[in-house]
Amino acid sequence: MSGTVPGGNLVLVEFEDGIAWVSLNRPEKRNAMSPALNREMLQVLEALEVDERCGVLVLTGSGDSYSAGMDLKEFFRESDSLPPEGWMQISRTAQTWQIDRLRYYPKPTISMVNGWCFGGAFNTVVSCDLAVAAEEATFGLSEVNWGIIPAGNVLKSVSSVMRERDGLYYTMTGDPFDGRRAAEMGFVNYAVPRAELRDAVRQLAQKLLGKNRSALRSAKHAYRRVVDMAWDGSDDYLGAKLDQHRLTDPEGARNEGMRQFLDDKTYRPGLGGYDRDKKKG
Repeated sequence: MSGTVPGGNLVLVEFEDGIAWVSLNRPEKRNAMSPALNREMLQVLEALEVDERCGVLVLTGSGDSYSAGMDLKEFFRESDSLPPEGWMQISRTAQTWQIDRLRYYPKPTISMVNGWCFGGAFNTVVSCDLAVAAEEATFGLSEVNWGIIPAGNVLKSVSSVMRERDGLYYTMTGDPFDGRRAAEMGFVNYAVPRAELRDAVRQLAQKLLGKNRSALRSAKHAYRRVVDMAWDGSDDYLGAKLDQHRLTDPEGARNEGMRQFLDDKTYRPGLGGYDRDKKKG
């Protein structure tokens, strides 16, 4: 599928040499996530999953913000009068794209935190496979400052990537932190000056685009699955996952990589990828 660009209202999509730059587009609200934005974002993810122009998905925000989190007025105040089923539907849509779809998306995902990133937006940063932030970006779990707790599985996301002491500190104080601190704590992979952010993310995306797609998808899904498995179950699962990859990989990567390494001696695994354009014969 290609041709039509998905989104276009509250979510913008730009294609560039295999990269889909996906921007939350409510800059006047610091890209706060409303029910309408969540619905559109879910549609965008569905469309890009089968769009050949998207090899790597980069999630960011329009303007100077990544996302201020959930839109408190539209997500909470205006939904207070809904019956439980209506509220559950709104909540489920948000959780589906921010956690379920992003965490196991079939294509590599990168969160590019260009600015303000608060509350519920933490889910999207953690759910993406990789994350790069502007050093000047501002992060925060400010919920405690106005008398509630970070809900919507935000604390589950935070606890999965940050040390307990760091996570508790920012959860309990509500203090903000910048991109440098986010990188120090492991909340993002690394931080660069804002002026260099897009180029840095582009380079990372290009590195991923050079990998075997089937291997990359299998590896990232396997990593997420084994975290909560016992050792014996993990060993069995990873063996089965490897067999699945070998059977479904159209490039035949395992055999070709092994041939270039063992027979041709033209490839050294620790120093880069095998030559995907070189075929035997």
